[in-house]
Amino acid sequence: MKIRMMTAALLSGVVLAAGAAQAENHRERPDFATLDLNGDGALTLEEMQSRGQARFAEMDANGDGALSAEELSAAAAARAADRAAMMISRFDDDGDGLLQQEEMPTRAENRAARMFDRVDADGDGTISAEEFDAAKMRMGERHGQGRGHGSKDRG
Repeated sequence: MKIRMMTAALLSGVVLAAGAAQAENHRERPDFATLDLNGDGALTLEEMQSRGQARFAEMDANGDGALSAEELSAAAAARAADRAAMMISRFDDDGDGLLQQEEMPTRAENRAARMFDRVDADGDGTISAEEFDAAKMRMGERHGQGRGHGSKDRG
């Protein structure tokens, strides 16, 4: 029983640290000194896990040690607001606090063109129903659909 509890605690710490690391990809990543809580010039597993625990505590608005749907939604909304503000500050060329179509990054347009070119198998500049269906099948296979890996009944 103790082994199960210790394993569960370790796994939850790793999951929290991984979640924090993934969330940090959308924010400024902490530097070494921030993670090195005791300042000894080395990072321990406990120090790495504490970052995830701190992020959990930030999201746990009522301090009950559990995250409700409302707390998770609030954290997601805060991250979305941060990303939106960052996007506006990055791309708002005329400084009006709004993004016009011409200010939007062209990467999405380039991505759409690349995707169109991949689907337009015969290169005629149009996508036929057959090309569309073939692309849809390729995407389904790539993402595990049709091989028993699609949506699962989670009961």
